[in-house]
Formats: sequence, C-alpha cells, structure tokens
Amino acid sequence: MSIPGQLEPVPRKSTAAVIADQLRSAIMYGALTPGDQLGETDLAGQLGVSRGPLREAMQRLVQEGLLRSERHRGLFVRELTAEDVRDIYVSRLAIERAACELIMRGNRGEALARLTAVLQDLVRAADSRDRVAMSDADQAFHQALVSCSGNSRLERMTQTLLVETRMCLTVMQEVYPEPTELVEEHQKLVDAIADGDEKLLLHLIESHMLETVARINDPDGTGRPPPAGRGRTAERHATVLRNAQPFA
Repeated sequence: MSIPGQLEPVPRKSTAAVIADQLRSAIMYGALTPGDQLGETDLAGQLGVSRGPLREAMQRLVQEGLLRSERHRGLFVRELTAEDVRDIYVSRLAIERAACELIMRGNRGEALARLTAVLQDLVRAADSRDRVAMSDADQAFHQALVSCSGNSRLERMTQTLLVETRMCLTVMQEVYPEPTELVEEHQKLVDAIADGDEKLLLHLIESHMLETVARINDPDGTGRPPPAGRGRTAERHATVLRNAQPFA
C-alpha cells in the first residue's frame, strides 16, 4: 500500500512505447505520409532499435488505427478518406460538446484560467505566423478543453483523434485560417465560458468543427479542388478530402 508522501520509483516508458511515440509524431507531422509503407529493417536502422520492440510499437499504432496491415505486404500509414475526415470531426464534436457541458457544470473558474493560459500560446504562435506552431497550439487548446472536463475517459478518447486531426491539418496547411481568425475563434470559446453561456459555447464548438471540415473539403468555397502549388502528397489527399460531405 502506498503511503502519502513516500518516494517511489519513477515509472519509465518501455522501448516499444518510446518508439510508438516517435512513429506517432512522424505520422502527425507528415514525415511518414498516408500510404507510406513501414519497412522493419529501415526503421530499425534509423531508430537504432531491434525488431522486437519495433514490431510491438507498430502493432500499437495498428490498434490505434494509424497504421493498416496488408496481408503479405506489410504495414502502411493509413490514408484518410473523405468519410474518415467526416468521422474524425463528428467524433471530436461529440467529445468536445460533452467536455463543454461538464465544464459549465463543474469548476468553470479553473477551466477558464487554464484555457486562457493556453490561448496565449495560440496568440504567440499566430503572431509568429508559423503554420506548424499554430496547428500545435490549436490542438493544445482543444486537448486542454477536454482535460478541463475532468473526465479521464474523454481525455483518452481524444488522444488518437487529435493525432488523426493533425494528419488533416498537415494536408490543409495552405488553407489554414488566418492567424487573427484562428485566435478569434478560440477567444470566443473562452469568452462564452467566462460568461457562463452554455448555449453559445455549444453552438461555437459545433461551428468550429463544421467550418474546419469545410476548409478541408472546399477551401475556396467554389466546389473546385484546392489551389495548386502543394506537394504531391497534399494534392493527392486534397482531392480525396474535398469530396467529403458536411455533416449535419
């Protein structure tokens, strides 16, 4: 039985967990792009690890839905179809709506303090106009929003969804909202919490998700493909993503 205040060994991550973190990050930031095949020999050499923990790490990502296995071919980074993108944001909306409701019924002051601090990170990222930093700060805000609900299950559910979301954001870098617009969207969420306006908060979080899907599917509002000038991977995925239908 643990005694309060007693020093205990600090848990250390297994090698497989560390490898999984690196692979997950590579997928999030586009170093490993959708459709890429993961070769055990090459990856083991790059990471300086044996194949045992590497296989365990890759199987974790298969279970998370970030990798897919093809019989007799190997493992591949999962490609996000139009339906996948829609499902990701439908799922996020369900989780974040629930989180918002819990926040408004719980310690709203503490949530407001935490989210205000995270919002400042987003403001700094927006000031830098660094799209990667903005995407990271954007996700950190939503992760904090769910965390503020105090529901650990909602937090666990949102982890994989945020990795998949980051894959979407990597594709949509060229159509990412303007820095001032991004900050304003999130400031409105914080203001609604500060004002205790649950109805407005739920409306804003739904609009936020819907508008993000619209940016991915139809960035110029014309129904035409996103503008040229992106890499081949982004173009390939933009062609798929733009066909997704907005959800109700």
